[in-house]
Amino acid sequence: MEKQYRLLYDENLCIGCQACSVACRVENSVPDEVYRLQVHLHTKGEFPNLGMNYERLSCVMCENPPCVSVCPTNASFQSKDGLVHIDERACITCKYCILACPYHARFINPLKNVVEKCNFCYETRVSKELLPSCVSICPTDALSFGDMRHKHSLVHQKSHKEVLVFPKAHLGTKPKVAFIPNRKGMKS
Repeated sequence: MEKQYRLLYDENLCIGCQACSVACRVENSVPDEVYRLQVHLHTKGEFPNLGMNYERLSCVMCENPPCVSVCPTNASFQSKDGLVHIDERACITCKYCILACPYHARFINPLKNVVEKCNFCYETRVSKELLPSCVSICPTDALSFGDMRHKHSLVHQKSHKEVLVFPKAHLGTKPKVAFIPNRKGMKS
C-alpha cells in the first residue's frame, strides 16, 4: 500500500522565526536568490491593536498537479505515493510548469539552470523515513508531516481534530499541504 503523505502548517503555532526556510536552504543547497519555502509576515493595524499572521509559501504537492500535465519531457512527474517530483536530467527549463503552478512554488535554480521546488526533502530524508528538514527543525511544532493511512500518527490525528484549509481548493488541485487557520490575531 502506497503512502498518503500530508503536511500540516498550524498558523496558530508559527512564530515566523524562519528556521524552516533556513533548514530548507541548507538541506537542498538553495541559492540565495530563490526559495523552495518561505514564511511571510502579514500585519494589520497599529500598535497596540496590531494583528499578525504568517503565511507559508511552498509547493503543496497537488494530487491533481497542473505542472505535470504541461511538461513536454515528463521531467515533472508524480510518483506512486502522489508526490510531485522533477527529474533534473530531463528538464529543459521551458518554464511551462512554472506558469502552470497556481501556487507560484517553482523557480529556476540559477546555478543549475533547471526548475526546482519543494519535494518534502524526499531523496535525503522522507525516503529514509525521516521528516522533511522544515518539520524537524520547527521550534514550535507548527509543522506536522506523515502518512495519513497511519491512524495513530500526529498528522492523521490533527487532520481529524482541526479545521483544515487547503490552499486554492476551488481549483481542484487537491493539495497534500493543509493549513490550520489562525484563530487569533489578524483575521482575513
